[in-house]
Amino acid sequence: MVTLGNPPIEVTLKHSDRARRMSLRVSRLDGGISLTMPNRTPKREAMAFLSDREDWLRKHLSNVSPQQTPTFDAPFPFMGRMLPLRAANIRRPMIEEDALILPQGADKLVARLKAFLKTQARDHLARACDSHAATLGKPYGKLTLRDTRSRWGSCTSHGDLMFSWRLIMAPPEILDYVAAHEVAHLAHMDHSERFWRTCEDLFPATKPARRWLRTQGTALHSWQF
Repeated sequence: MVTLGNPPIEVTLKHSDRARRMSLRVSRLDGGISLTMPNRTPKREAMAFLSDREDWLRKHLSNVSPQQTPTFDAPFPFMGRMLPLRAANIRRPMIEEDALILPQGADKLVARLKAFLKTQARDHLARACDSHAATLGKPYGKLTLRDTRSRWGSCTSHGDLMFSWRLIMAPPEILDYVAAHEVAHLAHMDHSERFWRTCEDLFPATKPARRWLRTQGTALHSWQF
């Protein structure tokens, strides 16, 4: 780990047998910076490389969403709305009067909220996939949820679908688009023109939804569970 500039920027240095040149990466999820370089690269060369790109680094860091932790009496995104998290003497989470109500106990808030989100995500994604698959006339296999960082969904060659449960935090039309996108892969396992036509047949507002994910999707990963 090295620091650069003032205020300091922390950069993780990594040596790689396969690296042929220095490569700089800024994580859009947490702002972590890493510099991968060939073995035996002197530290002074790495620092000179970083100094030349300090302005670029600071610009990219300014676009990284700050990390957040769910807390009671604070807003949280659910289906595109910022709902306050309220504590109540209940057994199961529920939505009531424009608030997300959770059982009392701050120590279990995060775990209970995550479980609720995953249940809601599965229900909404299953309905969306069932609808799009029926329209397409192609059934899908298993539906699984993960906390993926590099993609919002995927479709295997066997027709199994995988989605990020964080989609339940996005507006409903965004979740619907990702479901349509992966169902469209049941017909075309690529991103050809035929695929995009099928995707738009299933979900006409494909382009706005893709734009939302590019510009605002990263913020969904800023919440820590």
